[in-house]
Amino acid sequence: MSKPSGWAGRILWIDLSERKIGKKAFPRKWMREYIGGRGINSRTLYDELKPGTYPFDPENPLIFAVGPCSGTLTPGSGRTTVTSLSPLMVVGEDKPGLGDCNFGGFWGPELKYAGYDQIIVTGKSDHPVYVLIDDGNVEIKDASHLWGRPIDVADRCIKEEIGDQDVHVGCIGPAGENLVRFACIIFELAHAAGRGGMGAVMGSKNLKAIAVRGSGAVNVAKPQKLEQLAKKAAEAISVDMNYPIWSVYGTPGLVELANEYGFLVTRNFQTGVFEGADDIGGWDFVNKYSVKSKACHACPLHCGHYYEIKEGPYKGVSAGGYEFPAVNVGSRIGSRDLPAMLYAWELYDTLGLDATSTGGVISFAMECYEKGLIDTRDADGLELTWGNAEAMLELVKKIAYREGIGDLLAEGSYQAARKIGKDALKYAMVTKGVEHIEFDPRGVKGWGLAYAVSNRGADHLRALLGGEFGITPEQAKTLWGAPEAADRLSTKGKARMVKWHEDNRAVVDSLEICKFLARTALIAPRWFVDFMDAVSGVRFSEEQIMRVGERINNLERAFNVRQGFTSNDDTLPERFLKEPLPEGPSKGQICELQPMLEEYYQLRGWSTKGVPTSEKLEELHLSNIADELGA
Repeated sequence: MSKPSGWAGRILWIDLSERKIGKKAFPRKWMREYIGGRGINSRTLYDELKPGTYPFDPENPLIFAVGPCSGTLTPGSGRTTVTSLSPLMVVGEDKPGLGDCNFGGFWGPELKYAGYDQIIVTGKSDHPVYVLIDDGNVEIKDASHLWGRPIDVADRCIKEEIGDQDVHVGCIGPAGENLVRFACIIFELAHAAGRGGMGAVMGSKNLKAIAVRGSGAVNVAKPQKLEQLAKKAAEAISVDMNYPIWSVYGTPGLVELANEYGFLVTRNFQTGVFEGADDIGGWDFVNKYSVKSKACHACPLHCGHYYEIKEGPYKGVSAGGYEFPAVNVGSRIGSRDLPAMLYAWELYDTLGLDATSTGGVISFAMECYEKGLIDTRDADGLELTWGNAEAMLELVKKIAYREGIGDLLAEGSYQAARKIGKDALKYAMVTKGVEHIEFDPRGVKGWGLAYAVSNRGADHLRALLGGEFGITPEQAKTLWGAPEAADRLSTKGKARMVKWHEDNRAVVDSLEICKFLARTALIAPRWFVDFMDAVSGVRFSEEQIMRVGERINNLERAFNVRQGFTSNDDTLPERFLKEPLPEGPSKGQICELQPMLEEYYQLRGWSTKGVPTSEKLEELHLSNIADELGA
């Protein structure tokens, strides 16, 4: 069978228990139904995961996938999705849910050039190993000498062994090896597959790294159209209102924005404004520490940075890819010590920790300390007072190595709170076991709904709402039926807004285009239709391609329902629902979740219990899932 345009056409299977490697054709039916990336990963996980499997069981598959746009001229097409059963997204005693994360850089395109659309890793090696993919040659190699080493050291050793400094490496650090529930995988030293604990799943398999190099190319259906379309898209991005912020400051620029509107997470969400925001925001970072911008594959936005600290106690610290979640640790713990946050980011990258959950669990610990639920003896002698950046840095290391109190915090805020007991769960700012990120939903109501219904826990990227800023009431009425949807403090129209964005983002994740580019003018589905046509020759209407996104969201919901999740899990921490913001531009606000949630279920075609109905599943060509759920 000929190689399809846009796809490599092959899936790579690796069984670490049996040390077997296999290859099979990429199902052509999936190209229209799930496109690639996140879509095919979620379908694979649903089909391959056996009931009763737990995240650290050898049978839990760890899945990597790229999309049809990966490795092409399509702007921002350097993304890759990693999927598995999450060790962090757990509710109750034993209900683990969907875990996935999406990262940028060049590893994904290299996988495509090597000739694969997807890697499925199962089993567990009896000793540490890493995988080398060199075009059609795939080897499982010993990594005993790499186990316990930080990511930068392991990366260097692998490149020296292979004799190729340009090989692209995805690696776990001590956090993944020690099964920290929010351990991540770091690719090319700076790109994190961050959320949900995929690094811990990789560690449970004794898999230290996957190194990839490819010499092939992507077969594009309409090269001239793609070239013209890429130029047109770059022009549209360059004049977009978001371009000056993203291209200069990157995501650290969000600190000032969130603080200005009064929804910047501060001291574990006790308030929405931080007095030291200007000291840790994008302006200070870019003007004092950034060395130069960095970009992922085919990206005109170049939102990343290389940075270096040239003086002070952290002199010599340097890294790349500094992002908002790391900056935001400062306001989370009440510290304006930006150099300490930059050092923390280097630790995340070398130890393999998700910045968001790490910051979340540390701020949780500090509030428990403030409320008297833990003391200095529990914290190994550390004073976990607000603003104590030195204690924060010590906790980062302790968590990665599960030392002392770090062993407790490595379980995540939800599990740690259950072990602490007393009133600790009140201060665990999680949804479905996953720590909240970015914006306080009392000041951005649509984000609150998006957090609550996300298929991978308290996640801002499943919807990544662009509609509560920079849109007119008239546009909001046209798109989501209510002019009030443009008002961040209104709940009207937010259910329709969240659904539209979720379906949109599922398509973007499956094409494997960066969502930050798709937060600009490229958010319009017509761009997805045109890129899909140019790359693959597969033509969708805008309605059809959004229907793919709807199918993926329903599939993922069905997966979590099968795992035991219910509508009771579609909620937010009590603080967001009952405690008004005490100060700032969003003062007095709570997040009125319930009416938005009920409307959202109705718009989705789900039952009042949040379960996809048989009619909706059959409409989306998911009849077999309807039969299994008994919907």
